[in-house]
Amino acid sequence: MIKQYLLSPGPTPIPNEVQLAMARTMIHHRTPEFAAVLEEARQGLKPLFGTANDVIIFASSGTGAMEAGVANLFSPGDKVVVVNGGKFGERWLRICRAYGLDVVEIPVEWGTAVEVSAVERALQANLDTKGVLIQASETSTTTLHPVREIAALTRDGGPLLLVDGVTAVGVLSMPMDEWGIDVLVTGSQKALMLPPGLAFIGLSDRAWQRTAETGSPRFYFDLNSERKGQAKGSTAYTPAVSLVFGLCAALKLMREEGLERVYARHDRMARATRAAVSAMGLKLLSPDNPSPAATGFYVPDGSDGDALLDYLRAHMGITLAEGQDHLSGKVIRIAHVGHMGAFDVIVAVSALEMAFRKFDLPVTLGKGVAAAQDILMEALD
Repeated sequence: MIKQYLLSPGPTPIPNEVQLAMARTMIHHRTPEFAAVLEEARQGLKPLFGTANDVIIFASSGTGAMEAGVANLFSPGDKVVVVNGGKFGERWLRICRAYGLDVVEIPVEWGTAVEVSAVERALQANLDTKGVLIQASETSTTTLHPVREIAALTRDGGPLLLVDGVTAVGVLSMPMDEWGIDVLVTGSQKALMLPPGLAFIGLSDRAWQRTAETGSPRFYFDLNSERKGQAKGSTAYTPAVSLVFGLCAALKLMREEGLERVYARHDRMARATRAAVSAMGLKLLSPDNPSPAATGFYVPDGSDGDALLDYLRAHMGITLAEGQDHLSGKVIRIAHVGHMGAFDVIVAVSALEMAFRKFDLPVTLGKGVAAAQDILMEALD
């Protein structure tokens, strides 16, 4: 038997406390007992989102929350600016077009963060823009976008700012109210340390106001319907009861660690991973604006990244993530998000070094590990 290590950017490992919570005896979702559980989860999400407003819970993937944002805040023909710098920027683009919006695309090279000036120019050239849509952490390219700076362009009467925070919420501070983010979404299978199946969306006051003015059709993802029901301890449709049990347990673990320590742990693991792959002589996918959720890097010229990943998974029990689209076979991504710590980084780097040796790629065993250890030692001070 090979012990398995899940080091992908989602799904991510699940703590024992969360797994045990999800194993609770099933209860009916239209009862005071579930209402108390749901309320605990609702209140626990607010500090994570940095908002005093409601955070709505859906039984869906994070994409459901993205679609809910578009469906509830815009009408067909509305103009929006979409930053497209990876697979999930592309997803915003596709959702907007599916709802008949007039899309102004800002294409961004993969591995590069959007320039704030590019967003500013797009807004100046399109004064009728109703919304700006962006990723905080673009998972496919392991890149962090300048959300706070873009929020400064939109917050004072400008277009609404919708942020995909799927690999950002719970990884770094994303205070909606302080920064002026109008919509922030995430999913359960990343920093929240749960299986896939829950999506979360928070709205600003002016975003909630917009939901009463738009004309796009919606049924399951009707935010006002859900807001009314969840405020009364219920949901419009059948919730993922066991996942909500787990959510309460996960939020408790994050409170006990302290959010600032959670963010510092992710930052430390990210810096250690980047130091390790750089010490191995590998080129980072996003050297200038890297995400603290995952580190991407190019495999050596002439090598096959997918073959390396297959070997790591089949023979070493290590699951990392592949490059997507034109980066397939060229890039590997190591996650450091959610229920992960220093020694997960060491496992990932040491396994990568050993796989390189197996594939006769240039490597000095222990060099990447030592570079990571130098940074991870900070937690022992």
